Amino acid sequence: MTVARASLVHAALVTLGLGLLAAVVAAIPTRADRPVKGAEYLGRHVWRSSAPGFGGLSGLEVSADGTSFWAISDRGRLYAGRLLRTDGRISGLADLRAWPLRDTEGNRMEGPRADAEGLAIAPDGRIFVSFEGFHRVWWYRKAGARAAWLPRPPAFRRLVGNASLEALAIDRDGAILAIPEKWSGTESGIPVFRFRAGAWSLPFTVPRRGSRFRPVGADIGPDGRLYLLERAFSGIFGFATRVRSFRIGPSRLSDERVELETATGTHDNLEGISVWRDAAGALRLLMISDDNQKFFQTTEFVEYRLGNR
Repeated sequence: MTVARASLVHAALVTLGLGLLAAVVAAIPTRADRPVKGAEYLGRHVWRSSAPGFGGLSGLEVSADGTSFWAISDRGRLYAGRLLRTDGRISGLADLRAWPLRDTEGNRMEGPRADAEGLAIAPDGRIFVSFEGFHRVWWYRKAGARAAWLPRPPAFRRLVGNASLEALAIDRDGAILAIPEKWSGTESGIPVFRFRAGAWSLPFTVPRRGSRFRPVGADIGPDGRLYLLERAFSGIFGFATRVRSFRIGPSRLSDERVELETATGTHDNLEGISVWRDAAGALRLLMISDDNQKFFQTTEFVEYRLGNR
């Protein structure tokens, strides 16, 4: 086939594909019409930036008062800024800053080694980041500093390439919790790795509920519960979001609750979550999306309210 003919065929296929996609999109309900179970939807804010390498945000932390945030990208960058609010809802961003994530030698990371997924910030300011591909958890004394290792347990060898340590959190006792998106082990549930007193263990698992949703983010709320953000992908129809919470015990999780479950296409690819308590005493779920560096996706903050607890 000649280049000219190939171009004509390609153009025709693209036109047909766009027409079909437009028809599919038109058939999908608008955001306001899509059902959401559980929490009260407060709104979304799209973060637009022309900075080179922006996007791919996958981990999130928010301050106790909901006014500032930290986020990481799978391109090896750390972001921080203030959340501007109008009547308690996010209306803008300010004081935005960015740093490259560095390796243990202090070198800026690029490519697969920079695939940061989970973010957790300790009370003393240390920044913990989990990576997939080369499965590991590193920590940083401050933004822009060189990385330091947490030990890599043998169990990390059973993690799955591009779906490993997606979720990271710090519990009230200072233990690091790391949860993979996929797992090749024999456990019936999703393993929760815990780093405490200088060593990793696998004290409990998260029960699976269906095959659609997979873990992508986690946080410990002000109430001490583990909040697990899960994602389901349905091709051109988009993503669905679910948040479950659990009471954390010494050797198991209990009191499972489905805090939020959306219909497919309600939001973009939400991967990061942080839980905070507002001035009225209500818990809020703040989430951020990974746009996969695609022009047809967005980087958005999405917030829901759970109520007083």
